[in-house]
Amino acid sequence: MLNQSDSLDRMFQALADPTRRVMVERLCRGPATVSELAAPLPVSLPAVMQHLQVLEACGLVRSQKVGRVRTCRIAPEALSMAERWMAERRATWERRLDRLGEYLDENPEEPQEGKTP
Repeated sequence: MLNQSDSLDRMFQALADPTRRVMVERLCRGPATVSELAAPLPVSLPAVMQHLQVLEACGLVRSQKVGRVRTCRIAPEALSMAERWMAERRATWERRLDRLGEYLDENPEEPQEGKTP
């Protein structure tokens, strides 16, 4: 579990940066070259490369260089791991809220002495 937690930590840290999120969103639509990723961003090409290194280090992105062109792709299995983690948390809270709703339905609030409704 510690290894998965460490991977999630790196992934969420990588996704905390808005520039990297834009890059991930673009790559979710399909592969792109580094130049294509850099085009809409207000940062230099070396900065884009640094962002890509962070995304590759956490496993969200894979790249391949052919000649002088580096093409990047999203790693869907990494996104699936984050999605599973969030889904588990969501399910826990939904169960808790369902139990609270049941409790409130079974125990309607009664006016307390000295208080008017």
